[in-house]
Amino acid sequence: MTRVLIIKNIETEGPGTIEDFLKDRDLAYQIIELHRGQRPDDLESYSHLVVMGGPMGVYEMDKYPYLRDETQVIEEFIKKDKAVLGICLGAQMVAHVLGARVYKGPVEEIGWFMVQITEDGLKDRAMASLEVDNTRQAEVFQWHGDTFDLPEGALRLATSETYPNQAFRYGDCVYALQFHIEVTPSIVREWFEDEKGGEAFQRAVEIFDDYLKRAYEFYKGFFLTNP
Repeated sequence: MTRVLIIKNIETEGPGTIEDFLKDRDLAYQIIELHRGQRPDDLESYSHLVVMGGPMGVYEMDKYPYLRDETQVIEEFIKKDKAVLGICLGAQMVAHVLGARVYKGPVEEIGWFMVQITEDGLKDRAMASLEVDNTRQAEVFQWHGDTFDLPEGALRLATSETYPNQAFRYGDCVYALQFHIEVTPSIVREWFEDEKGGEAFQRAVEIFDDYLKRAYEFYKGFFLTNP
């Protein structure tokens, strides 16, 4: 039985279209905020884990001690071979749990960017669904300044010139996406407060129907084909 645990790291970075998909499919889920002292039920009661983004860094655990609790939850899911999806900070947390280094990147990526889907990515049902018009690329929304090394044993699913590790899969059902597939135009507008945000919002409006369709296909591959 599918029951999804969703961890938020900050109020403004919720599950977006992930929650919409779960509602549409009538799949059980629980959203918790560890930074507010909320705790999950018995981890055995969940089939999937989703860890959302946030502005804090993996290397700031002394400043944000709840991240240690988050680390333990991720470790437990991976140890039990349960499905995990990390987005942005969540992806960095997954990389950290798998022993990879997480650090500040060369530049911030904020807005819409193209990433290249690798050969392994094209073979992955969930990742391949993000491809735009057989171009081996995906247009994705980014908001990050940190990055991570590829964990040992992981498959790189997406890459870019600036950030080689945009997405990876570990084992059969642990996914890490540096980018945000869950955003809607309203989320993009909320995150921005300047003129640049107007451009990003307009692009979100222009491509949202297709973006949502591809995101839903990714969610099908992640939530419906993993136990």
